[in-house]
Amino acid sequence: MKIKELTKAEEQVMQILWQLKEAIVKDVIEKMPDPKPAYNTVSTVVRVLESKGVVGHKAYGNSHVYYPLISEDEYKKFTFDKMMQNYFSNSYESLVSFLVKEKNLSLKELEEITELAKKLKSQKP
Repeated sequence: MKIKELTKAEEQVMQILWQLKEAIVKDVIEKMPDPKPAYNTVSTVVRVLESKGVVGHKAYGNSHVYYPLISEDEYKKFTFDKMMQNYFSNSYESLVSFLVKEKNLSLKELEEITELAKKLKSQKP
């Protein structure tokens, strides 16, 4: 399945669905910060997520219980790959250089990232 980019509102709803595993619209609204959005607003966002193929539902009479069709890790990978392509020309050197300059990574943090990368690379089949 091809994952589509989500809007900020869609991501917020997905974060809640990943946390709850399944929920009705009222459950989603309950987990949102104040001021809470209108029921119809959240309902529309959930239906858009369903049309994008990232959310499914089970019907119980008039109620719909929604659940994620993609995992949070799948979406993280999708957004990371998109960021790498669009902002860093798929260059991990560019990414690390950016992190060192912009986030003031210490030498110790840089060494930890390097060690983690080596460890993960050696685990790949």
